[in-house]
Amino acid sequence: MTKANRMILDQFKLNGKVAIVTGASRGLGQGMALGLAEAGADVALVASTATEEAARKIRVLGRRVCQIQANLLDPGAVPRIVDAAVKELGGIDILVNNAGIIRRAPLLEFTETDWDEVIQVNQKSLFFLSQAAAVQMVKQGRGGKIINIASMLSFQGGIRVPSYTASKSAVMGLTRILANELAPHGINVNAIAPGYMQTDNTAALRADAKRNAEILARIPAGRWGSPEDLQGAAVFLASAASDYMHGYTIAVDGGWLAR
Repeated sequence: MTKANRMILDQFKLNGKVAIVTGASRGLGQGMALGLAEAGADVALVASTATEEAARKIRVLGRRVCQIQANLLDPGAVPRIVDAAVKELGGIDILVNNAGIIRRAPLLEFTETDWDEVIQVNQKSLFFLSQAAAVQMVKQGRGGKIINIASMLSFQGGIRVPSYTASKSAVMGLTRILANELAPHGINVNAIAPGYMQTDNTAALRADAKRNAEILARIPAGRWGSPEDLQGAAVFLASAASDYMHGYTIAVDGGWLAR
């Protein structure tokens, strides 16, 4: 059956697809991994910490799952991730570059270590994992989907997070150049920019009563986002429904950027 003859909801199905999700032990990564599994994908969970909770939930859905412990601060982790996913699940169709870290400090006190570690995880590992996945996708000859996780700070400057802002601005740019070069191979590269979400990265902000109130006052939806709020966008960008989208960053932000 050709794509033109399929019902629209069928185009969102991911049956028979294999997805790699980094930073999948909790929060946004686990939420997106579960969304992809619910849509039919088998999932390779990548994290530096235990992923057993996410793996158990995926198995309950009847999907295959592979757990890969890897710390993206280590440049040598990238090829091992791709090799393990291919060995365990038979290939790669979808890559979600979700893993990310943040360091907060005033600009005048920000350290080189905090700069380098954030750039390594959020920017450098994203590029080289995308490259490794794309090599496998081209080899397979059936196209693929790469989904990068950007940020509100891909659009804005922020405060006290210079390396995070630099890395997430780079994510938007890398999404575009990866899309330009990989589109001829049938590989779509797009990004999701989450708004202010309830994750470990924002725990300090939510615990600060004044800052929390300021943030909520700026969000038209009137609440922090949840991991489940990203599932629809992730499934869409991983599916045939987004086959003509290349190089775009979708904001899932409760209206933050519209204010």
